[in-house]
Amino acid sequence: MFCSVFKKMPHVIPLININFVKHIRNKMNIEFFKYQGAGNDFVMIDNRSNRPQLSKSQIALICDRKFGVGADGLVFLCNSANSDFEMIYYNSDGSIGSMCGNGGRCIVAFANALGLVDKTCSFDAFDGLHHAEIISNEKVALQMSDLTVPENYHTDTILNTGSPHIVLFENSLDDLNVQERGAEIRFSKTYAVEGVNVNFVKVLKDKLLIRTYERGVENETLACGTGAVASAIAAFESGLISTQPIRLTALGGDLEVLFSKLENTYTNIRLIGSAKFVFKGSIDV
Repeated sequence: MFCSVFKKMPHVIPLININFVKHIRNKMNIEFFKYQGAGNDFVMIDNRSNRPQLSKSQIALICDRKFGVGADGLVFLCNSANSDFEMIYYNSDGSIGSMCGNGGRCIVAFANALGLVDKTCSFDAFDGLHHAEIISNEKVALQMSDLTVPENYHTDTILNTGSPHIVLFENSLDDLNVQERGAEIRFSKTYAVEGVNVNFVKVLKDKLLIRTYERGVENETLACGTGAVASAIAAFESGLISTQPIRLTALGGDLEVLFSKLENTYTNIRLIGSAKFVFKGSIDV
């Protein structure tokens, strides 16, 4: 019946949404590689050709777990005149990020898979130059930036390990509503503008248990590398743990932190843990 009506009315033309057509025509096909470090997952894009120029909304779409690839963040591997490559990190909401420790370890594994680096390398990031070493096929040690801790350190002091962190020590993490408590602190009047990452830590005899609320993701993640470093240093500074390496167990896996301390400054900080390839593919955005 529908077809016969149109045969009798040849002058009738179906309406076309021009904006929709333009959207389809303007879509880019992006090749990506999915990596995860202790459950902290990332979309990696080889951008040495400087081809994909993605908007904030496109990055958020790629990181969306229902409508995109799904990730805690997106990482561009770019050319660098000063080191083996440059790491540019975006949060899952599409905003530009600061340093990401697990993302840094994953991009080293990615660069190695591309044949760009061997077992050791250096790369530029938000907070400066980093050195890294591939210890095994799926384990990377990343040198982090030095950190000076105030003499009157207390738990509401921000520790900037490449990204700003607060570390709170808890008796139990089992029933903790990390999303609710983390958001309450992150969006409080003190931190609302710049944002802060919030780590909840339980100290055991031989390791730390850690759960982290991340700004930019605005939720709990399975692990946070810069948060692990901040938590290890906070526990050491508070006299709650003294042996190294400091072992941390996050929801997504285990991490280790090593460092040296000279007066109030922590140097030669290394974040060690898994960095695993998950899958690769392409997406139209």
